[in-house]
Amino acid sequence: MSKKRKLNIDDAYAVETPADNVRLYGDWAETYDADFVASEGFVYHLRVAEIMLQQQSLIDGAVLDVGCGTGNVGVVLRDGGVDIVDGIDISPEMLAECRNKTTKDKIPAYRNLLQADLTQTLDIADSQYAGLVSAGTFTHGHLGPDTLDELWRIAAPGALCVLGINSKHYKSMGFGEKLSAAVDNGTITKPELTEINMYAAQADDPDHAKDKALVVVCQIV
Repeated sequence: MSKKRKLNIDDAYAVETPADNVRLYGDWAETYDADFVASEGFVYHLRVAEIMLQQQSLIDGAVLDVGCGTGNVGVVLRDGGVDIVDGIDISPEMLAECRNKTTKDKIPAYRNLLQADLTQTLDIADSQYAGLVSAGTFTHGHLGPDTLDELWRIAAPGALCVLGINSKHYKSMGFGEKLSAAVDNGTITKPELTEINMYAAQADDPDHAKDKALVVVCQIV
């Protein structure tokens, strides 16, 4: 039997539909942390979580990790002092990995985990979350700006939103225009954008070592 090919970020960027995402991350879930996050120096989740922790005084309630994957963002937030983190992801296999994630005190990192397609209406009531965070979900082949409307719906007034968006995806898919419209119609405050490196300085992938993301920080009005 031939050895299974190691999956990588190019596979993630190549998906086109929710079904493609389910298949990819079903195959990748068990090895994602070791064969990608650790071996490739992927630090995107750390940078996004750190930005949220810098403003955690604005969070008064539960945070939803949008596209939580294997749960790395939740661990950083919980260890940093965020009391309640829930997660949502399209992949049941990724959520299974997420359930095993614990804090430094061996407490489960996530309170609740929900499998859902983020391109559809979510089975979550309005104004449920005091914070929204995402790292790695708004990228090529994944979520576009139209998904933001549903996220704004489930966030409570005053909720802190810290959303990482692949820089090239941000420009090509019109996230800037979508955010400006949300400001104009009184849905969110004017966002602050911070560009971050997705990989550690020592990453040596010639194609992706210099990939960047824009972290959008705003509040629900």
